[in-house]
Amino acid sequence: MSETPDPSAELTTHGVGPWKGELPTEEFYDPELLARGDSRNVIDRYRYWTMEAIVADLDERRFPFHVAIENWQHDMNIGSIVRSANAFAADTVHIIGRKRWNKRGAMVTDRYQHVLYHPDVAAFTLWATDARLPIVALDNVDGSVPIEGFTFPERCVLLFGQEGPGLSAEAVAAATDVVEITQYGSTRSLNASAAAAVAMHAWVTQHARSAGGVRRWLSRPLVE
Repeated sequence: MSETPDPSAELTTHGVGPWKGELPTEEFYDPELLARGDSRNVIDRYRYWTMEAIVADLDERRFPFHVAIENWQHDMNIGSIVRSANAFAADTVHIIGRKRWNKRGAMVTDRYQHVLYHPDVAAFTLWATDARLPIVALDNVDGSVPIEGFTFPERCVLLFGQEGPGLSAEAVAAATDVVEITQYGSTRSLNASAAAAVAMHAWVTQHARSAGGVRRWLSRPLVE
C-alpha cells in the first residue's frame, strides 16, 4: 500500500494546523489539507484550497501584463522573478531560450503561475506580435528612458535580461520601448530579480485600479 503523498512541499512559518470545527463543504477545499493542516506559502484567502482551485481563482484576477526573461545563461534569478510575477498577479511568465531554469527561488509559486517557453527571441517576438502586446524592455542601455516618467501600456510584456550582461542586442531591438530604473548610488545595475520586482510594481501602481484588480481583490468574499 503506497503512502499518501504530502499535500505540499511549501513549508513556512505561517502555516495552519488541521481545520477546527465543522468541516466546510465547498468543493474548492482540499480534504487532505483540512485534515492535516496547510503549510503552504499562500495568503490566508487560499488556506486549505486545492492548488487547482487557487489557479482558477487567480485566473479571474490576473492583470493584463506579462513578464518575459531571457535564459541563455541559465540565470539563477528566474525563480525569484517568477515569484514576484505571482505576487503581482502577472498574466504569464515567458522564458526565452533554455527551457530548464532554477526553480528554487520561485518557492513553488510556479505551481500557480502560467509559464510559457520560447526557443529564442524571434519566436517570442512573433508570439507578442500575434498577441498584440508591446514589448517593454528593462535595461540601462543607451536610449532607455527613466521609469519615473514612463507610462506602461496596460497590456504589455515586461522583458528582462540576464544578471550581468542584461538583455541581448536582439531583445533590445525587438522592444517597443526600453526603460531603465533610475539609480542614485555607486552601483551601475540592480540585481535582475530586484529590477523585475520594481518594474512590476511600477505597472501595478499605474494600472491596478483601472484594470480592476484591486476592486476584485477587495470585493470578493473569502468563501463564495
